[in-house]
Parts: sequence; structure tokens; C-alpha cells
Amino acid sequence: MSKMLIVDDEEKIRAVVREYAEFEEFEVTEARDGMEAVALCRENDYDIIIMDVMMPRLDGYSACKEIRKQKDVPIIMLSARGEEYDKLFGFEMGVDDYVVKPFSPKEVLARINAIIKRNKSGNEPAGETVKFEGLEINFTARDVFIVGGLEIDLAGREVYVDGVRASMTPKEYDLLFYLVKNKNIALTRNKLLEEVWGYDFFGDDRTIDTHIKMLRNNLGPYRKFIVTLRGMGYKFQV
Repeated sequence: MSKMLIVDDEEKIRAVVREYAEFEEFEVTEARDGMEAVALCRENDYDIIIMDVMMPRLDGYSACKEIRKQKDVPIIMLSARGEEYDKLFGFEMGVDDYVVKPFSPKEVLARINAIIKRNKSGNEPAGETVKFEGLEINFTARDVFIVGGLEIDLAGREVYVDGVRASMTPKEYDLLFYLVKNKNIALTRNKLLEEVWGYDFFGDDRTIDTHIKMLRNNLGPYRKFIVTLRGMGYKFQV
């Protein structure tokens, strides 16, 4: 049974999301503000968090930032603010999806199930060894991609840059892993949106550019492997 944390200062919103979630057999916990959510995440593990933006004591974005320091858990933001820059700011903060109020509970549950399904997907590629600029590149038997000081553990969802573990959002992991699994293949922005965010994602291709920028910052000297295809998209080139 998947575990969900609903964080909203409005009891009616928590109740309606809980009703639909429990109907689909989620184990649901509620929090009334960001402070309570952070405290619950210190003590418990959740498969997904539904988080309001505007809350007393600690707002949703600040709570998301604190939770990310502890747990790698998908977060869907709920907000009455539906402008494009609001959504892009949310994605820059590391949220996995952004839903504008008023919303359809059925749509929210569909998004939740899509995110959980993607996170539990385990279709990793087979092992191989190639060469790039004098460096040996390996996909090991346990699906760890290694090139120089960059180590990408697909199964364990961990990335190490020169021996230091990179701190990335779940969506940055998803995007990097998809690029690596399809290395040397040109991928359009629309293709990346469909495969990483899902067909039901309501956004534009600038979301991809924002996440690529954050991903490159996290990869440091190995950012060179993510190549921009002008007017088209990106590829992980080795």
C-alpha cells in the first residue's frame, strides 16, 4: 500500500483528496502546515506528498526545501496561483508537478498514480563498455553508468560527482536517467516532456530547459555530456 502525505491548511481540501486517495487504497496522513509536514517526514517515509503553497507557519516551498534535505520523495504542489512563472518557480524548487486550484480530485489522483508508476519503473538497459576521450565508460551488471569521476546508479537512484553524492530532485534524477538510457540519441523537448513528465503534464517545453540548467549545475565538470541541440532538444552524448 502506497503512503501519501496531504499538507493543506484547509480541512475541506484535505478531506476531499483523502477520500479519493483512500478509495484507491492509499494510506493517508494529514498535516495542517509546513512545519507539521517537515516533522512528519523526519519520522516517516512517504511515496508521495501533496503540498499546498500558501500555509501558516511555514509555506509549501520552504517545507519542500526542508523535506528535500531529508528525503527523496515526489511532491505535487497545489496552488491558487496559475501563472506560468509561478509554475516554473515551483519546478525550480524541485516539485514534480503543479496543480492549480480549483482542481479535479480525479485528475490529481491520475497525476499521483503516474508519478508513482514512473518512480517504481525498473526498465534499465543492459551492460556495455565504450570509450570516450580516453575514458572508459561502463554500464555494470547492476546498472551503474561510470565515466571518469561521474557515477550514475540507475537502480539505486544515486549520482556521484568525483566521489561526492549529488543532491538532486526526483525529477532531475528522472530526466538524467532517461537521457543516459537513451545516450547518443537526439531527444526533442516534447519527447522528454512525454516520457519524463507524462502525457498528462500541463506545461510547456521551457520546463525542460529549466531542469536541464539545474541538472548541469549538479553535474559540474561532467555537464559537457548533456549537449544542446539548437531548436530541437538535448542528448546525452558519449
